Amino acid sequence: MKTTKVLFISQEIFPYLPESEIATICRNLPQGIQEKGKEIRTFMPKYGNINERRNQLHEVIRLSGMNLIIDGNDYPLIIKVASIQTARMQVYFIDNDDYFQRKYTVVDENNVEFEDNDERSIFFVRGVVETVRKLRWVPDIVHCHGWFTSLAPLYIKRAFADDPCFKNSKVVFSAYDNVFKQQFPPVFKKKLMLDNIENADLEDLEGSIDYISLNKLAIRFADAVIQGSPMIDSQIKDSIDAFGKPFLPYQSPAVYIEAYNDFYNQILEQ
Repeated sequence: MKTTKVLFISQEIFPYLPESEIATICRNLPQGIQEKGKEIRTFMPKYGNINERRNQLHEVIRLSGMNLIIDGNDYPLIIKVASIQTARMQVYFIDNDDYFQRKYTVVDENNVEFEDNDERSIFFVRGVVETVRKLRWVPDIVHCHGWFTSLAPLYIKRAFADDPCFKNSKVVFSAYDNVFKQQFPPVFKKKLMLDNIENADLEDLEGSIDYISLNKLAIRFADAVIQGSPMIDSQIKDSIDAFGKPFLPYQSPAVYIEAYNDFYNQILEQ
């Protein structure tokens, strides 16, 4: 029997970043799913406040070296990896000097969001997709956590819909109560365009490009949705209902690994 493969695309993971709702789930869920017999790969951004020496990160030369073009500029893609020994789990990190060599994650020392978070999210998601393609690893499930990953469903279902690595993948998006306040500029739509993505695909970004619209975009192109936080914005919940996607409501820490695993299996059977 074929082993199910699950790709986790995570905005943050403990212990590389402080404990939070997303970071804790994205630390424990991959381990739990792996222990249930599934094969996993896990990715997160290599924010500048992650101590490479303490966490024993090292560059994977055979995966690095590609350039990604965003808004007409070339950005080298650097891939690093580390292991959570107690979980027998590797974590891949997407890095680039322009986007991630800062002492903070998505806000600066004054708690002001970085103006290029739009491009950073594009680079991260595209970096994950390109690295998985280079690994020639074919995920059955792609599970995205946090708004920073919200472009993944669009890219997988449009730009890479015919790619052998992703053409049969089911994409799950977890909606969390992790808002950002500064709207992305209108040019964001132009920046994220790739082959096979059309303007009609971006109708959710016609007005304000904010936390709500990015979540709506992710839900539109996901195959299924999970409520990751006890409470999420009512507009996001309305979008989940409107799209009619398979939906798993919030699950408590005591049961979510079992519930998510069952949910994956249901989606694969559909």
